[in-house]
Amino acid sequence: MTTAPKPHASGLDHELIEQLHTLAQRVARNSYSPYSKFKVGAAVLLSDGSIHVGCNVENASYRLTCCAEQSAISSAVSHKGPEIKIRAVSVTNLNGAASMPCGACRQTLLEFGDTETWIFFPGLDGVAASAPLSALIPFGFKLAHD
Repeated sequence: MTTAPKPHASGLDHELIEQLHTLAQRVARNSYSPYSKFKVGAAVLLSDGSIHVGCNVENASYRLTCCAEQSAISSAVSHKGPEIKIRAVSVTNLNGAASMPCGACRQTLLEFGDTETWIFFPGLDGVAASAPLSALIPFGFKLAHD
């Protein structure tokens, strides 16, 4: 007797999670990373089911570098407007390194998502990892706005 695979804790099916990962890997190839050679891609799933991708774009002045998550979120806002709601994001790199979103990206994800937004990222030893945003930014904040 075969059983259907259990859904992921995020509520997303494994095929959709794999699709996000594949899109993030594909867009990472477009990364502009001549300084770090660390190619990163991100795929953001919005609550309306649309997916937007982005890659890191470095600058000689590292402070001006745009992370892949920021790039994907900017693309989503550009296409859908400022009222987007992020449901999940997959972040990957082509270097085989464990990495999760940096602090600035976590805060930006919280701006357009919530504590239950799921993050999928490469963990230690090549094992895929995932966590709700609440685990990655436990004391994140949102400012009230009109």
